[in-house]
Amino acid sequence: MTDAIAARTIHHGGCHCRRVRFEVDAPAVIDALDCNCSICRMTGFLHLIVPASRFRLVSGEDALADYRFNTGAARHLFCRHCGVKSFYVPRSHPDGYSVNVRCLDPGSVTGLRIVPFDDSDREAATAAVAHLSRD
Repeated sequence: MTDAIAARTIHHGGCHCRRVRFEVDAPAVIDALDCNCSICRMTGFLHLIVPASRFRLVSGEDALADYRFNTGAARHLFCRHCGVKSFYVPRSHPDGYSVNVRCLDPGSVTGLRIVPFDDSDREAATAAVAHLSRD
């Protein structure tokens, strides 16, 4: 077992109205990607990308609305009640989830490092973080 696997904790989070709730297995110290694409920049989304096997939707599937634009590959999932996107399936990692670090409940994150993700050079930026959605 590697140190990274041993250091994982279960983070809980969700949307503002709490209809959508999830769990994610990730380190207590999080490296969050700060993407400068139009939607992430405008919404302030900080990405914690994990493989699908480390994400669990606990409640609120019926409260989610799907929004797609441009290529349609990314599945932006918003709570249709409060409008918060607490997680989604990113175009760069269709085999995983991107959780908004800002939507995690307080208490389980012990450290946060912000890592820039330059969407103007999407191919290079995606290649640099391709490992994040693998177990």
